[in-house]
Amino acid sequence: MYRLLFSLVIARVPAETVHHLTLRGLRAVQAVPGVAPLLRRLLAPRDRALAVHALGLEFPSPLGLAAGFDKDAVAYEALGAFGFGHVEIGTVTGRPQPGNPRPRLFRLPRDRAVINRMGFNNQGSEAAARRLRGRVRRTIVGANIGKTKVVPESEAAADYVTSAERLAPHADYLVVNVSSPNTPGLRNLQAVEHLRPLLTVVREAADRSSERRVPLLVKIAPDLADDDIDAVADLAVELGLDGIIATNTTIARDALLSPPGLVKETGGLSGAPLKDRSLDVLRRLRSRTDGRLALISVGGVESADDVWERVRAGATLVQAYTGMIYGGPLWAHHVNRALSRRLHESTFTTLDDARG
Repeated sequence: MYRLLFSLVIARVPAETVHHLTLRGLRAVQAVPGVAPLLRRLLAPRDRALAVHALGLEFPSPLGLAAGFDKDAVAYEALGAFGFGHVEIGTVTGRPQPGNPRPRLFRLPRDRAVINRMGFNNQGSEAAARRLRGRVRRTIVGANIGKTKVVPESEAAADYVTSAERLAPHADYLVVNVSSPNTPGLRNLQAVEHLRPLLTVVREAADRSSERRVPLLVKIAPDLADDDIDAVADLAVELGLDGIIATNTTIARDALLSPPGLVKETGGLSGAPLKDRSLDVLRRLRSRTDGRLALISVGGVESADDVWERVRAGATLVQAYTGMIYGGPLWAHHVNRALSRRLHESTFTTLDDARG
């Protein structure tokens, strides 16, 4: 039914309009007393064997929603109720910003993909922190932080520190995003000589702002050369980071089936075409870090089989976004049920046992 609705109605409406309407509906679910708890009882993962112990937390399922959907932390409880084991809000920046001009979000149905050049449109880390403050913590929430566009690269660290100080007391984990292709100069921060001081000051900011040690991760691009991936992995281990998220969207446009006009749109490509590279990066990170870091695999995740493949390849957790766009509101629930069947058909007792 969702496929039919998508082809007849949703695909004819601008992607960003659908995004805002969906968020409005989710906010309504969150606002009406009793609705989100009821949905959680019906749709949230219930198989204890799917639980993942990582980052000092217990995730009810390995499947989480990647950053980019709930940018301003307005719908995380509703999204958790629909079956996601965790929700990563953001990317948020030190200052509010409108993002890039519209149109800036494009569906590529033939490729089961999306191109976005949103440009970190968000209300700022202060607004996000205000919404996270005092939450009940039914849903595990990570906070993904990035650089405000107008802030010079030389002042980027201070901008990240501002967001870290605001969000560390309220988020279950923090992510330093240096890998979006839609903020000029941002990916330069992935170079180890820039990344080391940045991660160091963000770690210090999180520690002085929170009474607990908030897990800190870094999110990298799929377009990094293999040697650079190794360098980031080595740095993460050296600095005592808690994990790496791999990967963000790609600027590559290889072997796409969509019309050339769509394919030529600038921005980051997500969805099915990213699957192979994302999996390759995961395997490289797993080999390089040898289980010393949590690895969150993102990119081209569409089914329970994809989640299972990532876990078997060493992923601690798995995130998706584009898969939900093409799979519909019950997508996470269906993936969790299928993943539970897959686990119980295997020789493993729990998903933690199956990893790697």
